[in-house]
Amino acid sequence: MGLKVELKPGERFVLGECIVTNGDQRTRLLIEGKAPILREKDIMTPAQADTPAKRIYFVVQLMYTARDPIAHHETYFTLMRELVQAVPSTWPHIEAISNHIMAGEMYKALKSAKILIAYEKDLLDHATRDGRVRQDRKTDRKSA
Repeated sequence: MGLKVELKPGERFVLGECIVTNGDQRTRLLIEGKAPILREKDIMTPAQADTPAKRIYFVVQLMYTARDPIAHHETYFTLMRELVQAVPSTWPHIEAISNHIMAGEMYKALKSAKILIAYEKDLLDHATRDGRVRQDRKTDRKSA
């Protein structure tokens, strides 16, 4: 049984090393084989990789779609070491991604990298929220 993919008009996806663009009608495809497949919503461009976790996702994406994923390992391990040193609480996520990579489960590594991006966003949102709370407290003290 292959993978069923439904595409909206104009939607794109990566199939192996090719970008496939749907025409002007909704389409249903059945894809059989082992080529890497990424829907448009899961594709990250270099410009979108603007945080440490997104850069890791991007490199894992390159590994997933490459004929030789090992060519991207050095970049991945550099990025993951830098992130874990800066934010040790990311280790469980990095460990999951790395385990999938070492097992050759690149799509699962990509899914785990998405979870890392969500975790990073939560951390950044929390830090931003805490910063606003501290500023509000300073403002309250000045007016008292």
